[in-house]
Amino acid sequence: MSPASTVPDLLHLHLISDSTGETLESVAKASLARFEGAQAVKHFWPMVRSEGHLDRVIEEIAKKPGLVIYTLVDGAVRDRLESRCATLGLPMVSPLDPTISAMSELLGQAATRRPGRQHVMDQAYFRRVDAINYTMVHDDGALTSREELEEADIVLLGVSRTSKTPTSIYLANRGYKTANIPLVPQSPPPPHVWTIEGPLLVGLTTAPDRLQSIRRNRLLSLGQTPDTDYVNADRIEAEVAFARRLFADHDVPVIDVTRRSIEETAAAIINLHQARAERIAIAAGEP
Repeated sequence: MSPASTVPDLLHLHLISDSTGETLESVAKASLARFEGAQAVKHFWPMVRSEGHLDRVIEEIAKKPGLVIYTLVDGAVRDRLESRCATLGLPMVSPLDPTISAMSELLGQAATRRPGRQHVMDQAYFRRVDAINYTMVHDDGALTSREELEEADIVLLGVSRTSKTPTSIYLANRGYKTANIPLVPQSPPPPHVWTIEGPLLVGLTTAPDRLQSIRRNRLLSLGQTPDTDYVNADRIEAEVAFARRLFADHDVPVIDVTRRSIEETAAAIINLHQARAERIAIAAGEP
């Protein structure tokens, strides 16, 4: 039998966690992205904290065998899972083990054995909640007075359909209060936008032909005719040029989102924000 013939038509991934399973979801998603055309079904088994619960999960896994990926803190539950998987001949992996082991050695202390500690409602948690609330009410040019904008960490600017809103929401989930303002040649933003001192201003731009395609698809999805000025090539060229002039005139850093995912755009913005914070700290004489 050739190696290719042993590859399953469908891969079952069983994600077993004593917490929400978000970490395993990220690991599975990132890993699957490395295999083109892979057909996989993810089965989520969160909040598994007792041997009885685990036994019920194992019964279900045995019906659809596949790779078991787990994060379990309780030693007895973990040992039972590993024993049952070995008996059933199921491959298994605990993706956090190598990182935790390395950190433990470098820090000279044992890791805690309390599940879900990354989800405790600490100061960072409430900061994310505040950031999400702020971002939702400051979307698409809403509440853009100087006082409102000075509360932001980041202000995104760009013409329509340059991913301002989804990028803002992603940044909010990372704890950054983010406002976004559309740039329209016929109705430029108020002058104080360019003179606010607290937030980082970032301009988003994209290739005009790509923008035209996105706008056209947007109108079609809404059941509207795409034969409007909104998707006119000359008008889009003028809008993009208008935005770029504003960014250049006010020394606003620009990110081209043409070939970037939301995550990549957000990562670039966070890097800009951190670099700016470091420059401000150095200027203030902080260590």
